[in-house]
Amino acid sequence: MFVKGQEYKRQELHYKYGGQVQGGISTPRGQPFILLFTSEQGEQFGYKDGWSSNGAFFYTGEGQEGDMELVRGNKAIVTHADTGKDLHLFQQTRKGYVRYVGQMVCKGYHWRQGADVRGKQRQIVVFELSPAES
Repeated sequence: MFVKGQEYKRQELHYKYGGQVQGGISTPRGQPFILLFTSEQGEQFGYKDGWSSNGAFFYTGEGQEGDMELVRGNKAIVTHADTGKDLHLFQQTRKGYVRYVGQMVCKGYHWRQGADVRGKQRQIVVFELSPAES
């Protein structure tokens, strides 16, 4: 379906599969997968994603204001195995384009403190993802 390392135009992914065009978590209706998008630009909004020393990819949940909750896209990540949905991670390479990182599995999550878009401190959920092939 997706080729590891290949670059895709994000708009074309949504045209073909559906799902939310904005934000990092896209849950296309009627598809057996969830699309996750990460970008270094998200750091200015409190989203800090990246690989840990133990090989997990820490992926920040959705929600720009107030405490994050395990609802909508965040809930979809936590329950993806129970609902039979695969997680596919993409990294933004340039404006409008993403590179396919690979299929991931959510191994758990933790909470951290951080600021929301208004600078108010809040609880942020961070998902611990591992490559599906590991």
